[in-house]
Amino acid sequence: LYSAKLDRMVKFLKANKVVVVLQGRYAGKKAVIVKNYDEGTSSRPYGHALVCGLSTYPRKVTKKMPKKKQDKHSRVKTFIKTVNYNHLMPTRYTLDVDLKTTVTPDVLENATKKVAARKEAKKVLEERFKTGKSRWFFTRLAF
Repeated sequence: LYSAKLDRMVKFLKANKVVVVLQGRYAGKKAVIVKNYDEGTSSRPYGHALVCGLSTYPRKVTKKMPKKKQDKHSRVKTFIKTVNYNHLMPTRYTLDVDLKTTVTPDVLENATKKVAARKEAKKVLEERFKTGKSRWFFTRLAF
C-alpha cells in the first residue's frame, strides 16, 4: 500500500529547478538543482539533491554608476552542496543554466576541485545576471 503511494507521487524536484535552502549555513538562500537522487545512495539513503546556489547576491546596479562599481556590484558568491529534500523548498521557477559540466558529484570529495567548480559556477551565474534574465533568482529573499 505504501509503495503504491510512492509510485504515484510526481517527481517535481528535477534538474534546473530553483529551490530555497531551509536549514544550515545557507538557510534562506536560493539554489538551483544540478542533480537529484530521488532514491538516495548507499552513503545517503534518503532523497537528496546536489545544488549550486548563491551565498552572496548581486547588489543594486544603476546606469549612472561607473563601470568599475557596476562590475563590483554584479559579483556573486556561490556554494555547492548536497541537501536532503526535507531541507529544500521548491519554487515555481526554473533556471536554464548549464552547470552539469562544472558541478558534478565527485567535485565535493576534493576541496580544491570544489573551489574550482565554485569559481566556474560563479562565472556562469554572473554572466546570466548581466544578461538580465531570471531576475527573481538574483534578488535576495527579504524575510
